Amino acid sequence: MPKEQRSPEEIESVRNNITEQALDLIVTEGFDGFSMRKLANRLGIAAKTIYNYFHNKDELYLYLLTSGFEELLESFETAIKGFNKPMDKFKATVRAYVTFGLENANIYNLMFTWHVPKYNDYVDTPMEPAAHFELTTALKCAEFFMDRLQDCLGDNVNAREEDIRFEMIQIWSQMHGYIAGINNTLLDYMHEKPMLLKNRVIDRIVKHSLSDLLELKYKTNSNVVSSHGER
Repeated sequence: MPKEQRSPEEIESVRNNITEQALDLIVTEGFDGFSMRKLANRLGIAAKTIYNYFHNKDELYLYLLTSGFEELLESFETAIKGFNKPMDKFKATVRAYVTFGLENANIYNLMFTWHVPKYNDYVDTPMEPAAHFELTTALKCAEFFMDRLQDCLGDNVNAREEDIRFEMIQIWSQMHGYIAGINNTLLDYMHEKPMLLKNRVIDRIVKHSLSDLLELKYKTNSNVVSSHGER
């Protein structure tokens, strides 16, 4: 009697279980110590079963990363709903990022902290297309931040992309520093309850960022006026 086909829901459930256990295994073993054989033993299934879903450990790893960035981007889009003012949307995006990093420490660390393969490591290999898709998805998160910054500047301010990108990188560095300090417990040695600092950290990041944007706005407007005067 032929084996009964799994339903789409059952297939998705198995895939989710594989990815969840794979992430846990990478956390405990590191990327180099992670293998499909170890994952199969952890799941109590034959390794060939996993290969029905993922061709190799790199495909599985890149799937994890891509899913993480898709979830992060979705959290941004959800966070800004209901807000009309650009500054409120910007603050909601900062909060969504910090919350994601603190509530999903394992995948966040895989995405941003640990020394694991990046796109350049897959160039000229069979996994390059999957790595490129992962990179494209990740960069959408950065572009989302840059769009919120441009919105805060206003349509009549044509700031250089280089300057907006610098602001985005500076903001990300501040957010990441706090998240990493929580996730690796370093801040536990500096403060009794560092999680209680979350709102203050977010408010400070937003305040300083908006101050920097005002300075950038003034600088851009001054350059425009100066260029007009030269004519």
